Parts: sequence; structure tokens; C-alpha cells
Amino acid sequence: MNHILCGLAANPALPAELVDRLITVADDEIATELAARKDLGRAQALALAARDEGTAVHLAYEGRLTSADIDPVAQPQAALALLDTGAGLPEWARRFATDPVTERREKLAACPDLPPDVTDTLAADSEIAVVAELALWTTPDMAARLARHPHAEVRRAVAANEATPPAVLETLLTGDGLPPARHCLVCDRERTPAPHARPHPRPHPADDLPPGAFCTGSHESTVHDMWRQALSNPATPARAAAGFAGHSSALLRWSLAGRSDLPPEVWGRLADDPLPGIRGDLAENPAVDAAHLRALATDMSPDVRRSLAHNPRVPLDLLASLASTAKIGATLLPRIAAATPAEAESLAKSPDPAVRMLLAARRDLPPGTRDALAADTDAKVLKSIAPHPGLSDARLRDMIDRHGVRVLARVATNPDASPSLLEHVTRHDPPVPKAFREVARHRNATAPALLACLTDRQARPIAAAHPSLPVPVVVELLGDAEGRVAEAAAANPSLPPAMMLELTR
Repeated sequence: MNHILCGLAANPALPAELVDRLITVADDEIATELAARKDLGRAQALALAARDEGTAVHLAYEGRLTSADIDPVAQPQAALALLDTGAGLPEWARRFATDPVTERREKLAACPDLPPDVTDTLAADSEIAVVAELALWTTPDMAARLARHPHAEVRRAVAANEATPPAVLETLLTGDGLPPARHCLVCDRERTPAPHARPHPRPHPADDLPPGAFCTGSHESTVHDMWRQALSNPATPARAAAGFAGHSSALLRWSLAGRSDLPPEVWGRLADDPLPGIRGDLAENPAVDAAHLRALATDMSPDVRRSLAHNPRVPLDLLASLASTAKIGATLLPRIAAATPAEAESLAKSPDPAVRMLLAARRDLPPGTRDALAADTDAKVLKSIAPHPGLSDARLRDMIDRHGVRVLARVATNPDASPSLLEHVTRHDPPVPKAFREVARHRNATAPALLACLTDRQARPIAAAHPSLPVPVVVELLGDAEGRVAEAAAANPSLPPAMMLELTR
């Protein structure tokens, strides 16, 4: 890998003529960087696409290529990418529907808005993987048709498709009116002439069956997964899903915990489930009523209580009681983000610093509330409020003076931190490595601050790319023994054009 040229390819200040020069010598890594340039011209995009099909696929997905730019015979993957974005041609779809390469037909099957004759061809494909992929993404009518497919793997994919009609999804759960499936991926590999007392072992350790796949003649593992997909599908009727709340399979019960349409009695049953993971997903479900949320607040599992704190509809008083016990951390919770001005003011005056810390994670607080939290005596509140825009240098310096290393890195993330304050952060004794990394990426970092950041191994490549780093230092870093540092220096927009030209030679 040529770190210098990769860095140059990503350099936003690279002149257009040097972009052209790099295109002519680009390997995969350089081409990837060039393809991501926002200033890439159409002629340059075409030249890149002609060099490497992988890059052409990327450019197709980015909307840089049209059907007129791609030959489906020479670059089939790029043509399929255009079909996947809806920009391909119907005749391409017909061509790929009978392509001898299975992977191409499978990719086509996932594309939207295919002509009806193409979907008919794919539905009759000899490879189950192709038919299953079609079943996963196809229209309601075709999904209903494929629900009767004799292969259980196809039915499993139909169950996962959110376009499948609700009545069909219910039928996949009950089996009513459906002929039994005759095949699955397990019995495709080995005959199962009679049921076995135990799960059938995987016939080949290296095959592509999922762990635990087995069949005794009834395609048990595939049917189980089909049920799980249907229960997770929001289009499945609630009345059909609710019946699985007491199923012996934990995975099936777990699939219900995130649904928004179940009756309260099902939530009550899941709230008593022995698995914390199921109770945790239920606790985070915004459709669950307040009574069940309050019951979950007393759960013995801290993970369940932490999930409850992330529920956007958790009552605010309940959230306040969770603040000290759920180990939530300084993260912005949905309910805190939605708090009204009056609620925010009340939270700011809470005697519990864990509650004040949660509010301090917001970045839109009124100046009075923001400044009051910035004067808090608790370090965890200060760490949470330190990145808030609008804080004065004096308040930020006061945080450092009072709590030092505990708040230093967070202060450095404040978007309004002044150049002098950032220099002050880099001179702190003892130093904080994370603070160097934050200063190195800060827009207000000065040359002295960046030079200090170069002394930290992890901050060094970040600082090498900063446009405020002195040009002689940037040039010197081009020869750094660490490849990622040299690459970052080459990507630095302050690098002189003459040096960029020299490097491309």
C-alpha cells in the first residue's frame, strides 16, 4: 500500500490535474479514496470506473454513473449495482435472470421494481438461494405465491419480507391451508428417511448451514427460524404473534419483546420471562404501558433497568429513580432529549448528581441552565456538560482547575474552546492521552497545541492532517516511519501544490 498516494487521493486541496494523474496509476486503495472525493468530475468518474469494477460499483451506488456508462457484459457487478439503485435497464434484468453465475442471479433477485417476467424466471430458478433472495424482497403478490413453495428456506424468506400480506404471514405461523414443505437446506444435503431421536448432525462441518441446523424429516430448524422471522415482522397480525408468548423457545419469545401491537397481558407475561434479554428488550419498547414499565424498574438485572432508561416513553420520575442504579453513563437518553423546558429546569435542580448528569448531556440547554450545570460541584456532571456550545473559556478553565484529569478530555471537545484554552489543555500535568487526540481534531487547535499532540502516538496521525500544522512539519511527516502518519500528512490540505506534484512523480 502506498500511504503517500492514498493520502494525496483523499486530500481535498489536490488540484484536478493531479487527480487525473493519480487515476492513471491508481491501485485498489488509491481508487477507493479517489472515488470518495466530493469534487470528482464526470470524466474522472468514468476513467476510474473503467480501471476497476469494484470502484465502478461504488460509483454506481453513489449516483456517479448512469446506464449509458456501463457495459453489462464487461462490468456485470456495476450493472447489477445500477439495477439495485433503480437506474439499470429492463433488458439487463432479463439478461441476468438467466446468467450462468448463480451469485449474479441472486444479486438480481434483491433488486427493486423488476419486470414481471423476470420475477417469474427467478421464482422458477433451480438454485434455492436465488428463489429465497427473491422471496425476501419481492412484491406482496409474488410473496404470497412463494409462501407455498415446497422448500422451507423460501418460506423462511417470505416470513421475513415486510411486504408479505398479513394473512399469508399468519398462515406461515399456523400452517393452516399450506401444503407441508418437502425440502430444507439440511435434508438437501443428506436424506432423512425417518425421524431421529435427536437433532440430525450437520453432514459436513465445513458446509454453510447455520449452527444448530437439523432436520428429522419435518425441517425443524428452518421452520423454527421461519416462525422467528414472522414474529419479528411488523406486518404479522398481533393475534397470531401473541400465541407464542408462552412458547418453549426463548428465541421466539424474544422476537415478541420489541413488537408494538401486543395486548398488555402479553407484555405482562414477557415481563416475567426468566431471560433478562427478553425483559430488557421489552423494557426498551416504547409501546409498553406505564404500569409494566414501573414493574420493570424493580427488575433484579441492571441490564434490564438500563434498557428501561433508554425507553423514549419512560416516565420522568421513574427515569430519575433509575439514574443512580442503572449505570447509564453520560449519554443523551431519548426521554431527556424530549424533556420540556419546565421538566429540564426541574431536572437541573435535582439533588441527585446522576440526574443532573443526564440532563447535562443535552446540547440545547438555555444559557442559565447550562451555566448552572457548568458550576456544578460533581465531576461527572461537569464531564457531561463540558462539550456544550456557548460555555465561556473562564468556565471551562474553572472545570480544569477544580477537577483536572477527570474533565480535561471532555473540555477539549467543546466546539467553542479557544486556541489558548486548547494549548492550556496540552500543557496540563499530568498529561491525558485522550485530551491530545481531542485537541488534534479540534478546529481551533493552534500550531503549538498540534506540535504537542505529535508527541502522543495515537494523536500523531490526527494532528498530521490538521490544516493548522506548520507546513514544514507537514512535509517532514511525509517521511514518518508510521505509515498512517505519512498518509495523514499527505492528506493535509496545507500541503503545498508543488509538493503534491512532486509526490505524484
